[in-house]
Amino acid sequence: MGHRLADASTPARLAAPDEGIGRDELALATRNHGLPLEALRYDVTPPGLHYLLTHYDIPYVPDDTPWPLGVGGRVRRPLQLDLAELRALPQVTTRVTMECAGNGRALLTPRPVSQPWLVEAVGTAEWTGVPLRLLLAEAGVEPDAVDVVFTGADHGVERGVEQDYQRSLPVEVATGSEPEVLVAYAMNGAPLPPQHGRPLRLIVPGWYGMAHVKWLREITVTDAPFTGFQQAVAYRLRQDSTDEGRPVTRIEPRALLIPPGFPDFMSRSRVVRPGPVTLEGRAWSGRAPLARAEVSTDGGRSWREAELEPDGGHRWAWRHWHLDWTATPGEHVLSARATDAEGHTQPLEQHWNRGGFTNNLVQRVRVLCLEPDEAD
Repeated sequence: MGHRLADASTPARLAAPDEGIGRDELALATRNHGLPLEALRYDVTPPGLHYLLTHYDIPYVPDDTPWPLGVGGRVRRPLQLDLAELRALPQVTTRVTMECAGNGRALLTPRPVSQPWLVEAVGTAEWTGVPLRLLLAEAGVEPDAVDVVFTGADHGVERGVEQDYQRSLPVEVATGSEPEVLVAYAMNGAPLPPQHGRPLRLIVPGWYGMAHVKWLREITVTDAPFTGFQQAVAYRLRQDSTDEGRPVTRIEPRALLIPPGFPDFMSRSRVVRPGPVTLEGRAWSGRAPLARAEVSTDGGRSWREAELEPDGGHRWAWRHWHLDWTATPGEHVLSARATDAEGHTQPLEQHWNRGGFTNNLVQRVRVLCLEPDEAD
């Protein structure tokens, strides 16, 4: 009896009731990492603190490795550009908050078995590169173009399907200027680190991280919708396995609180001393500009509006917020929620789907405020 790819690749499944995190999920969690929530204090996340999700292996790309980028398919003038030619083109730097589509998955019931994110799969960086629309304009997109497909150099198998990592964007998004999609070669003013897509990656402001193809090597314009695995099978909002689902696209609004005080090592429960405490954090949305951030100090029963800092011209980046709170002895549950200008806001109850995507349930941070005699 021969061996098949399916022997090394398990189907998608939901965790059984009371099933703990398994070794396969633990293995994913050791390869990938989230943003330590105290690092929300940085306007721009240092690369080593930025969240990371890698589907397959990180390609090994030594210095001076030739890396031609092809632009082909339904274009009048196919292009083949090396890194020097790309860097010679007009460049743009954009500050972008990127969030994994599966952020919050491990908090769902039942839990989809995959990368077990809590709320930490996010980061904000300044990405420098060439606007994709300029490359497509140079290539000359044909009138019948529908999608633009992006192929990365990372290769693997998922649910029995061997593949290069590929995603697509509608041609109107790929050629548009709001948001302006980038073919990026720098992160925070330095060449891309290996884990963040060196030497080239896609940056799609406002979209979840699955769209930001790393180790980009090919751009293909098509006259039919792309039906590759990561587009038509993965990253879709389904209630059951037979549901065709809706595609995951724009980032839902979210606010995160920088946990106040100091933590217990194992539980990460927070401890504060009685008196004035400044609560602060970040909020963002890929759907529309932020309208407000609110904070609850009583488990979501009541809410107060926080002071939201201006965006500083960074439409696609998170914004800082803060609120003064007087901590009193006892246990408290702190939460934050964001609402954008189109009225999208964070739910208090989970919006469940089979893949565990776009779960922007409000964060809950348990805090113990010490009695005055313990606080001295």
